[in-house]
Amino acid sequence: MSLKKIQTNDAPAPGGSYSQGLRVGQFFFTAGLGPISPETGAIVGSRIEEQTRQTMNNLQAILEAANLKFSNVVKTTVHLQNLTEDFRGFDQIYRQYFSDPFPVRTTVGSNLNGFLVEIDLVALTD
Repeated sequence: MSLKKIQTNDAPAPGGSYSQGLRVGQFFFTAGLGPISPETGAIVGSRIEEQTRQTMNNLQAILEAANLKFSNVVKTTVHLQNLTEDFRGFDQIYRQYFSDPFPVRTTVGSNLNGFLVEIDLVALTD
């Protein structure tokens, strides 16, 4: 089985020893991404809706670099700093990127050190 690293300047550069994305056989995995501007390296937005949109745009950039779309996504893991307070606002933006059948999803509360949201995903390649 081969591993192929996927990297794009249209998403935030890794801040540590990890890849933005990896293609492994018929699967594609992303790192957990937050609401970081790839241009400035700063957090985008102070509200969950703004931060979710930026996070989803970062994921979209990595998917596109792998020649994939959100329709290829089968699983997401979502971390919310304020699970109870932000779930509704997060979901309102998140659902704009997917159509039915939605990917399976795990959503948990986590300490995100300044972010309100972090998301990673798994997609099937063609």
